[in-house]
Amino acid sequence: MRYVLLPTLVLIALFIFYKEANTNPLPEPATANPQSVTEENNLLGLPPVPIPANNPQTPAKIELGNKLFHDKRFSVDGTVSCAKCHNESHAFTDGLPVAVGHHGLTGTRNAPTVLNAAFNQTQFWDGREPDLEGQSKQPPVNPVEGGLANHEPILEITRTDPYYQTAFQSVFGVNGKELTIDHVSKAIASFERTLVSGNSAFDRYYFKGQTNAMTAAQVRGFQLFIGQGRCVSCHTIEQDHALFSDSRFHNIGIGINQIQQDIPRLTKAFLEAKNKGGEVDVMVLTDKKSSELGRFAVTNELSQIGAFKTPTLRNVELTAPYMHDGSLKTLKEVMVHYNNGGVSKADEQVNDFLSGGIRPLNLTDPQLDDLVAFMKALTSSKYAVPTPTQAAN
Repeated sequence: MRYVLLPTLVLIALFIFYKEANTNPLPEPATANPQSVTEENNLLGLPPVPIPANNPQTPAKIELGNKLFHDKRFSVDGTVSCAKCHNESHAFTDGLPVAVGHHGLTGTRNAPTVLNAAFNQTQFWDGREPDLEGQSKQPPVNPVEGGLANHEPILEITRTDPYYQTAFQSVFGVNGKELTIDHVSKAIASFERTLVSGNSAFDRYYFKGQTNAMTAAQVRGFQLFIGQGRCVSCHTIEQDHALFSDSRFHNIGIGINQIQQDIPRLTKAFLEAKNKGGEVDVMVLTDKKSSELGRFAVTNELSQIGAFKTPTLRNVELTAPYMHDGSLKTLKEVMVHYNNGGVSKADEQVNDFLSGGIRPLNLTDPQLDDLVAFMKALTSSKYAVPTPTQAAN
């Protein structure tokens, strides 16, 4: 009988889960500083990179991690490396709706950028891993990504490849059977922690006081972002830095609306499978409907059905398509989705709470364009796309 009551419980929990916009005013932009911004200022707008005490950074470890990150041999068909889904030419994404693994198999989730993943409090869209070390272990052994049955093929390569033998001995002081997947994951995570990217037009405008760093449309978009658009409620800005994520999980009406009739059956089946030893990453990446359960798949909490992690907006201009399922192709589509209260025309009959309780924003089309313009002000100078005028020059 408890599953018969589930839709009502979901309604109540998700409705309570909705929160109002942050009404506290943000601090004013800093006083203008004429100091030029150089590549050394790449951390402008970001806090210090958190480094685990049990995995300190060293140049040799970072270099080793870079090599491992790009090694295609860590997959069943020798075509899938970390870099396949997290390609630097796509701001460390792949530009696809959902990731493509070995033999062209597709999963259910969009590959998020690794840029600034060092600041994430949890990893993956559902937060199922607490750190980059844990995250790096999953894709090679997922049936639709790397396809390996276990980590042994990776260890065989790293224990016998001459480069890896020398590197792991130098970095960790291990070789042969002493070398474990934990050493591999620590090296990859160390490399990923170097992929930080601040110093956007917004950072220069807001934290450096360079009032000409953003265009008039971007400034208007920023005011909407912190005001009527309520974006800052989840994509947060602090006094001295901005990660543009609250690190929490929210149901915003993407995906969940299409499976609302299946929720009682799906949640029951998912919990039963977990109790029998089913692995969350395998279940959510091999079944589209199970994927839409979101954070619930990790916590078993009804209030988190359909909730996914707030992604950073930094470099968002470069990481299309958007949302956990890659279902929105452009930033304008994202703005329209929120403006409609999280319900598309195809979802007009769904209950409000399945859209996360999002209220329509009632913004005009020009205002939505200004918000899109502001999103483009969040691109790091390192990855900024030249305007036609800049390209001509």
